[in-house]
Amino acid sequence: MFDAVRIKNDCVNWIRDFFDKNGPGCNAVLGISGGKDSSIAAALCVEALGRDRVIGVLMPNGEQSDIDMAYMLVNHLGIKYYVVNIHDAVEGLKSAIPMELSEQSRVNMPPRIRMTTLYAVSQCCNGRVVNTCNLSEDWVGYSTRYGDSVGDFSPLSRLTVAEVLEIGRVLNLPRELVEKVPSDGLCGKTDEDNLGFTYAELDRYIRTGEIEDMKKKERIDHLHKVNLFKLQLMPCFEPEI
Repeated sequence: MFDAVRIKNDCVNWIRDFFDKNGPGCNAVLGISGGKDSSIAAALCVEALGRDRVIGVLMPNGEQSDIDMAYMLVNHLGIKYYVVNIHDAVEGLKSAIPMELSEQSRVNMPPRIRMTTLYAVSQCCNGRVVNTCNLSEDWVGYSTRYGDSVGDFSPLSRLTVAEVLEIGRVLNLPRELVEKVPSDGLCGKTDEDNLGFTYAELDRYIRTGEIEDMKKKERIDHLHKVNLFKLQLMPCFEPEI
């Protein structure tokens, strides 16, 4: 059985220890989407550091249909926040690149501009950037390299979606934030629609190795294998000197 209270407390202590060692007095800076991961990561940082040391950054790309969820989170936690609309930056970069952009390039550009924005805010606010990825998404590469996949520390990347949700409930976050259906906000589909399996199936397979549908197992194994590079350090030539 997953002990959400113990893991939550351990994570809070881990965050405090990280800041003691890597930035005493610094602030936690994170992108706030209104989804479960950023909401729960923000709440953990507030418990660890206090609301005065947590800064949220809302980064709509033009109009964001669920931006009210992001406002709900920052108001619930009582944290300082900034709103930076990245639309002009995205469109400016698209128009400046002298070639036809691939679909994957278009999809990955906003997350990478958001991470550039987070580091710009962080370096102006004596901050450390919070990575908000979870284990389930990382397992199948459901993140953008050098976009939402990076940060200075990661409180959730060894926890599955189901485990993150349990922690969200322990933190007494609004139900709408914890149980919000994950979506990339781009194609009108949920994460699970795009992946081809549910997070419940993925979480069970990660933790127990059990799965009934062999086609889904093959897909999970394939996605895990081809996306491992996102979790590894950049390969470096090691000269014999």
